[in-house]
Amino acid sequence: MDKQTKTVKFSLDAFNLPALTAKQEEELRILAAMPDEEIDFSDIPEAGDDAWKNAVVGKFYRPIKKQVTVRIDADILAWLQSSGAGYQTRLNQLLREAMQQAA
Repeated sequence: MDKQTKTVKFSLDAFNLPALTAKQEEELRILAAMPDEEIDFSDIPEAGDDAWKNAVVGKFYRPIKKQVTVRIDADILAWLQSSGAGYQTRLNQLLREAMQQAA
């Protein structure tokens, strides 16, 4: 069975948020004008290097897929398929690595 992905888009209008009061708008204007040096971070723990040791760049990045027809040598296709399901994903990963090395 093919895995299907459904894209869901949201806008703030969809959440029916109440309008900001004049006081809230004024607070936001004051905060936006405040230099970073004046912001009080005392209630926020500092994130050191350990906080990022397991971080993965691009973990949630999903490029747009485009369906195409290509001709691949039979032995290459057999090699890709020999590892089981997901051979198209592996092919895409190999091509992306080659593209990044060529850049």
